[in-house]
Parts: sequence; C-alpha cells; structure tokens
Amino acid sequence: MKIDRLLAITVLLLNRGRLSAKELAERFEVSSKTIYRDMDTLCRAGIPIAAHQGISGGFEIMEHYMIDKYWLSAEEMSTLVTAVKGLSSALDDQQMDMLLEKVKALLHRVEQGHGDEYRREQDPVIMDFQPWGQRQGLKPAVSLLKKAILQKRRVSMAYIDAKGAAEQRNIEPASLILKGNIWYVHAFCLEREDHRVFRLSRMQDIQILSETYKPRPLPSLERLEWESSWSNAREEETVLLFHSNARQRVADMFSPEQISVNPDGSLRVHVLYRLDDWFYGMVLSFGDQVMVERPAEAAEEVKRRAQLIMRRYDNQDR
Repeated sequence: MKIDRLLAITVLLLNRGRLSAKELAERFEVSSKTIYRDMDTLCRAGIPIAAHQGISGGFEIMEHYMIDKYWLSAEEMSTLVTAVKGLSSALDDQQMDMLLEKVKALLHRVEQGHGDEYRREQDPVIMDFQPWGQRQGLKPAVSLLKKAILQKRRVSMAYIDAKGAAEQRNIEPASLILKGNIWYVHAFCLEREDHRVFRLSRMQDIQILSETYKPRPLPSLERLEWESSWSNAREEETVLLFHSNARQRVADMFSPEQISVNPDGSLRVHVLYRLDDWFYGMVLSFGDQVMVERPAEAAEEVKRRAQLIMRRYDNQDR
C-alpha cells in the first residue's frame, strides 16, 4: 500500500539520512518514477524533503525536522530497541523490522539532542530469543499463525499429546505467547470446546482454513503461569546429589539458595518437583553425574527407567 511505503520511506530517511532514488526503488520494488512521486507527496504533506544532485546525491529530510519533545528518554528508547531486536530474532516479520527502524530513528534523534551522553559503542543488554541447540525453523509457523489471528481464520493441525499420539485439532487462535524461548498458542479448541494453550513445537501440518470465526472472550493470560491440571504428578520435596563435574549445568538450572556444596565438591540440591516424565527425563539426562536421595520412590523409578534403557540397547532385534 502506498501509505505504508510513504511511512517506511520517512522512517528510513530519519534513521539513515540521505538515500538515492535508486536505493529506495530497489528496497520497495518500485520504479524510480514512483519514488519521485512519493517524494512530492511527502513534501505536500509538510515533510521537508531536500533533493541533492550529483554522484552522492539523493533525498534526505532537513536536519531541523525533528520532534522537539519526547515522552521517552534516550535510556528508555534504548531499552525499546533492545526488546524489539530480541523479538526480531524470533520472528520472520516485516512489520517487526519496520518497528525496529522506527524506534531506532527516534533513538537516533534523541541521542543527537543529548550529545555524547547516551551514545554507546556496545548495547548494554542484548536479547536473542532464538535458542542454541534446539529445533530451528519455527519462524514460518509463527508467521502463519499470526496471519490466522489477524484474519480471524480457523487453523487445523495435528497435535502431539502427552502419550505421543498425534491428534487432529481445529482451533481458533487468539494469541501467540513467547515464554523464555518457547512459543505457545492460546486458542479455542473446537474438539475440547474450551480454551487451550498449545506448544508450537508440538503442532504439525499447520493449515489455515477458509472458515472465519468471531473472537470469543478469553481468560486473562498476561503471564503464563503453571497450572496444576497440566500434570497429575504430585509435587514433593526432592533432594538430588550431583557430582562436582556437573557444577556448571547445576548452576544453570538451580538458584544458589537451593544448592549446597559438600567438602568433596559434590553438590546437594533441595527443590520442589512434580515427579512426572519431565522430572525423570531431566534426571536421566545427567547420566551418572546425579543420584536421587529423596524421595526413595523417585530413586527407584529412575533405576527402573535406566534398566529399561539398558534392555533396549541389549535387545538386538530393536
């Protein structure tokens, strides 16, 4: 749309200074004549566009054109840039890229007004929601679901449940949730006739349907808190004894208040856990670097699962 292109051109000129008609035409995939007409439109709208001739010529917004007062300080705008950059790392979204350009343009203008006071060679905080060592390629699915939400269209997919079965589901997606580095979809499930939170990595064969829907009242989800209904396992005081070689990973998973270091360098962790498949998978992932001290039934269950793994490898017909 022309209005979107005009806004984008204005933001680019504010942020990057002088740009040639050719550069703008290539970026927006239009002709140079269209760019010249856009510049005339911006001038008539009151934006002071200056045109320069020659090899280094191009268009730029006159230096005096800036907002005199800002609701946000340079420090606050820098925080916004950091947050938007982080979201951009997790999204394949042109609108997010455009938002980043806008915020950076405002930050640039505020920094100019403060001299060198707020200018930094390196960002003090860097946020990147694209995790190392985990499944990649979720960006297209996020973009697809965002499109469905904006167009209010139903979505079909196969969802992998707790038993490993892929169930066909039809949903009315309401919002995307990024918790840590994991994407979820808050949606109304037509099969369950209730709102559900689906983990995106467990959604397969996602298809946008032609059917539209009228948004339903949503339960508040400003924060995605754990619900006891998600796991039938009981929560118990658990004591884990780790080998000193596991200290780095233990520090990643537990707070200092939960860890005590023994004279031999081993680490004892006191923590509340639900004794479910996630817990046993976590314990087994440490191999021989951990032992469950309490509760006793949890230790026996770890032994049972370890024995099943050994049998699996001993079975030549697997």
